[in-house]
Amino acid sequence: MTGSGDAGARSARSAIEWLVSVAPDPDACRWEWERNPLGVALLPAGRRWDVLILPGELGYPTLDVLTRCVDRPGPVLADFGDERMGFFVPPGTVSRWLGTGVRGAGRGTWVVVPYPGRAAGGVRWLVPPDGSGTLTDPGVLELAMHEAAARLAGDGQDGEA
Repeated sequence: MTGSGDAGARSARSAIEWLVSVAPDPDACRWEWERNPLGVALLPAGRRWDVLILPGELGYPTLDVLTRCVDRPGPVLADFGDERMGFFVPPGTVSRWLGTGVRGAGRGTWVVVPYPGRAAGGVRWLVPPDGSGTLTDPGVLELAMHEAAARLAGDGQDGEA
């Protein structure tokens, strides 16, 4: 008999394998996740994914819009202070991104990544990787950001004369 817990465990294993596939030493990455008290590993961006980093005040409304536009966005990280959110996008996106106020982690940079399914070391998954390699389309992300920014601007004008 196979329960939904088995599917969840398989998905977590797939997510782990997908993430560690970019590590220079996948076994060392797994070791870090299991033994490091912070429960995080540094992984290089720019191989299977880049990360676009939005300020939290824009990131959360963007994620809200995004989840209404697509069945499942790519992985999304947040720090515990909700200061920043990182959206995983296809590699090479950062080198072409022109938006202001958005930082990027692409080739030559490293990202602090918690073990899938755990919150640790100051970061947590808002949308954990599913192991299939699903990433957020940068064009859709940009549209979601514009929609979120428009809503924020509209909220700020309430009560103004």
